[in-house]
Amino acid sequence: MKKSRILRSDFWVIRKMLKIGVIGFQGDVIEHIEAMKKAIELHKRHGTVLWVRKKEDLADLSALIIPGGESTTISRLIERRGMRDSIIEMAENGVPIMGTCAGCILMAKVGDEEVIRSDTRLLSLMDMEVQRNAFGRQRESFEADIEIEGIGKFHAIFIRAPLIKRVWGKCKAMAYVDEGIVMAVQGNLLAMAFHPELGQDYRIHHLFLQMI
Repeated sequence: MKKSRILRSDFWVIRKMLKIGVIGFQGDVIEHIEAMKKAIELHKRHGTVLWVRKKEDLADLSALIIPGGESTTISRLIERRGMRDSIIEMAENGVPIMGTCAGCILMAKVGDEEVIRSDTRLLSLMDMEVQRNAFGRQRESFEADIEIEGIGKFHAIFIRAPLIKRVWGKCKAMAYVDEGIVMAVQGNLLAMAFHPELGQDYRIHHLFLQMI
């Protein structure tokens, strides 16, 4: 009986282990993987974090991160590797998805003229409109302390950052720079214009863990 109870316990732990994927074409992939691993460790969860490069890698994921990088390139590779429909289906089925910087752009339903000109095909997951390179190019990158609803003050790093111009429906703003929205949530979907993976503050990754 004792051995049987141990086996059942082990099986329960295995079932509860998290499997979190990071789209791995370009951008801060390693940084997101390491930040997610750290958040899992700090909050005593069990799970793995892996690179996602093809459609098959999306199978059985507990959550997915779309990192920063170049939104047009990432969107084209998502299309080319047949991943678009699977990601949309995951979102519709309640799998948590987090998009940062370029990932934030791809999760929006509406893009500005620059997004349209670049022929970036959005995933259209969140009720929001985004503006690409809203703060300028690389040399206009900056850092700022922002107030995030449910988290508090957070030191955010903006690199060629987009801006969430407006939200509607079920999408809610979570943080601002001046009057501009830089973080939003919609059910199981989380998007931000900055790079939470570049600092040593893992509260946003912990928030994402709590969505699973």
